[in-house]
Amino acid sequence: MNSATAAALGALHHYVEYDHVSDNFRDDVLAGLRQFPKRLPSKYFYDERGSQLFDEICALPEYYPTRTEMALLRKISGDVADLIGEGATVIEFGSGSSTKIRILLDSLDAPMAYVPVDISREHLLLSTKDLADSYPDLRVVPVCADYTQPFDVPQIAGEKVRAGFFPGSTIGNFTRADAISFLRAAALDLGHNNGLLIGVDLRKDAKILHAAYNDAAGVTAAFNLNLLRRINGELGGDFDLDAFAHDARWVPEPGQIEMHLVSTHAQTVSIDGESFDFEAGESIHTEDSHKYGIAEFKALAGEAGWNSIDCWTDPDELFSIHLLRVA
Repeated sequence: MNSATAAALGALHHYVEYDHVSDNFRDDVLAGLRQFPKRLPSKYFYDERGSQLFDEICALPEYYPTRTEMALLRKISGDVADLIGEGATVIEFGSGSSTKIRILLDSLDAPMAYVPVDISREHLLLSTKDLADSYPDLRVVPVCADYTQPFDVPQIAGEKVRAGFFPGSTIGNFTRADAISFLRAAALDLGHNNGLLIGVDLRKDAKILHAAYNDAAGVTAAFNLNLLRRINGELGGDFDLDAFAHDARWVPEPGQIEMHLVSTHAQTVSIDGESFDFEAGESIHTEDSHKYGIAEFKALAGEAGWNSIDCWTDPDELFSIHLLRVA
């Protein structure tokens, strides 16, 4: 964090920062590239530049999830507030730019605190500083952590209820087994009888999905390739970004978009003294985005120890928002 950011945050007495990030980037990258097929964890997309690019993706005309979810959230926010109750501490897993949380906070009855959890430290602190300015009566407690790993949830004095918030259909980036593991861990973090509001992208026409993940402006391609740029900058890699092409493809079973970076020719890449050979057409698998049916997701949540309280969809049935409660 730079000195200007630190000074701004230091002036906010209702703003307390927690940092739980451990640096596994190098080990995870090397382990992923040693596999066949090669893989890189999608959580490492979100350095400062990657977070900025993702914000640009969310504003693209082809990318329906963000605008659809936000419109739906505005429509149901009153019902959600009634179900969550007064004096909530809201814990957001993967807060990003902290835009959707404002819709929820504005609808809640006297929320006690907001605990955003995100792996991108600089982006987290800058976005939540703005939010803390906007909500002077709200305790804002940013936690820099990988929410897919165990981390300590701060105890908020006087909190009446905890509510988890996991928008954006990020749950779709997990394998089924990892989704269940995350939901079980979230249940422990939130506690018995508390709720989780979660966005889930629905199965739909493959043409809509293809356009959303292969946008005409090439922003998603830049976002994908930024992972290689980050490896070059932070790990001393020598990836030629012009020698890899973005590819997002729909896989009907198990029902997911797969994102890849495809080598355009045979080449060798070095990272921290270790070499990795690529054949022409060989790819690095960077992300999955699973699309669920409503009954399918409710069954998955039930397996992880949650009861389904309510579910809402937009008129075109592109996206769903579920309210779950710890069983």
